[in-house]
Amino acid sequence: MDTLYIEQEVSDHPRVRAIRKRYPKAELISCDRYGEVFNVRGQNFRWQKRKPSWILAKKHGRIVLPTPPDYGIGCEHNFYFSHILNCPYDCRYCFLQGMFRSAHQVWFVNYEDIQQAIDDTLAEYPEDESVGFFSGYDGDSLALENLTGFAEGFLPFFEKRPRAVLELRTKSVNVKALTNRKALNNVVVAFSLSPRQVAEKLEHGVPNIDQRLKAMGKVAEQGWPIGLRLDPLIAQASFDEEYQQLIEEIFRIVKPEQVHSVTFGPMRFPEAMFDRISRLYPEEKLFAAGFEKRDDGLLTYAPEREREMRSSLHRLLSERLSGEKIFACLES
Repeated sequence: MDTLYIEQEVSDHPRVRAIRKRYPKAELISCDRYGEVFNVRGQNFRWQKRKPSWILAKKHGRIVLPTPPDYGIGCEHNFYFSHILNCPYDCRYCFLQGMFRSAHQVWFVNYEDIQQAIDDTLAEYPEDESVGFFSGYDGDSLALENLTGFAEGFLPFFEKRPRAVLELRTKSVNVKALTNRKALNNVVVAFSLSPRQVAEKLEHGVPNIDQRLKAMGKVAEQGWPIGLRLDPLIAQASFDEEYQQLIEEIFRIVKPEQVHSVTFGPMRFPEAMFDRISRLYPEEKLFAAGFEKRDDGLLTYAPEREREMRSSLHRLLSERLSGEKIFACLES
């Protein structure tokens, strides 16, 4: 780590002190708010992605936000929150590169405020209603666990709140915080997985499929509920064969009863986001794959192609899982 940007308000926070101690040679740059660095126009996302800096900040404003109406994995109410912005991996289809101006990592160190916001949200609903909290929307939940201690800090919190369901969504193999303690029924460890050919071409810097499956097996054996996140679906000539192979590999590792939920949906972007990402990688064939603009402004595959992909994957999953575990096509 060459550079640490630190908001003045958190400069003496224990988590900030720990990072500074870990990187004693890093250049320290003070700022009032992380947006002064993160939201500046004209930054080169692709260049910064090679070696991103860290921005240590405090989360202000609305910390816990409602998900889109159809987004959920079985809870009656659904929200998301972010302890980090951006991901250390470099997946070509990732929407973050079209949403953020910077590839630097923002880490919100004020976990206590995030937890209070979760408690405030829970208090809005009756005790007999479940509330889901998604932690991997703006960045990978576990990829930087060795630096952030996010899971280590939040698992005891959710253990005391059994009607609150936490989703940890990840492409990483950083599962030690899970395997070193007893499993919680209300924490879903959701692994993002793609067919081997897709992962090798498009998921740069990500642990390979074998490594992720091995980590998933360890977590499942420990007793944690497993989430399978098979999105975005990427159109290709060998779609059926590749996803059949992936499903077979998954269920050689985990048993159907160990799976909490499955989500999947085709790749889609708002038009401005698509334009921004395709300009970053003009040579990438992925963005020339016959996208169409829908009435709502989203760019995605042709409706018939979407239906074919969803139908094929739903059939493969239905051979192994009951229907209530399959949540197809979650909108982003």
